[in-house]
Amino acid sequence: MTVHAEVSWELDGVTMEGTIVRPDGDGPFPAVALVAGSGPTDRDWCSPLLPGPSGSGRMFAEAFAEHGIASIRYDKRASGPHVMENLPQLTGKLSMRSHLEELEAAVHVLAEQGYVDRSRVVGMGNSEGCLHVVHYATSEQRTPFAGVILAAPPGRPVGEVLLSQLALQASQTPGGADLMPKIEQATERYAAGRSMDLDPAIPESVRQVLSSFEAPANLPLARELWSESVTDDIRQLRIPALVLIGGRDVQIDAHADGDPLQHAAEGMTNVTFAFPPDANHVFKHDTRNPQEVAATPGNGYNAPGTRLDQESLNTILGWLEEVVGPLPA
Repeated sequence: MTVHAEVSWELDGVTMEGTIVRPDGDGPFPAVALVAGSGPTDRDWCSPLLPGPSGSGRMFAEAFAEHGIASIRYDKRASGPHVMENLPQLTGKLSMRSHLEELEAAVHVLAEQGYVDRSRVVGMGNSEGCLHVVHYATSEQRTPFAGVILAAPPGRPVGEVLLSQLALQASQTPGGADLMPKIEQATERYAAGRSMDLDPAIPESVRQVLSSFEAPANLPLARELWSESVTDDIRQLRIPALVLIGGRDVQIDAHADGDPLQHAAEGMTNVTFAFPPDANHVFKHDTRNPQEVAATPGNGYNAPGTRLDQESLNTILGWLEEVVGPLPA
């Protein structure tokens, strides 16, 4: 039996909301702080860009509780049901630091629960969320992480990851390959600190993605994020870390991202790598080819009937048992 509780707290004048899921009983339980990916992704790891009811964040929380682990997952201030009312207060204030402060606040709320063993709290990030988890783990905190799970971490700068995603999308449209030089020129201008000055020939769907990096509401976060990668910080980790990249991930690549991460972590016995072959970007079981994924709205990540990749979940639970102690069968 599991117990669900809705929690809220104030951060810089904005109310944040989250969900704690825990096993029934008094504890103390080990716990995981789940951090969603980029953009408007909410606590369940759903968003308008990832439509569907089956978010991996919620699925992981429920699976953890079934194995004796509590968790908190939360809506970032620029996601969830209150995003439109929050944005006026956030414009110009979103940054890597502001995301770290959100995570700090969520972990504090989790650690204050009487049934949580605050010495056994682990951070788990997905995609961009991995960056915030690593920044937390490599800084001074009231509740240090006992370990971190980095699920689909960008081993390349985020701008490079985005370009590879756009190239895959472009390959699905007539004349798309011819547009890539125009997209690359725009992103080169952006990386140099200038306006992208997007060519009118670039399709509207791509223009929206690129324009979001210049939208006032997303700055200065977007410019900071453009050059960030987990590779830059992984050597600073002094706690156990599990790095997972799915073989069916069309955003983070086992070689393009995994190779630099493994090279950076060479000789670090505290870092473990796993490459579940049939896991996609949000660690659902997925056997589609990249072209099918790219052609499906929201990549089909959260469609009804999707489920967590069992190999990924088993790997995570096995690693957690090593870090936080025996879990119930």
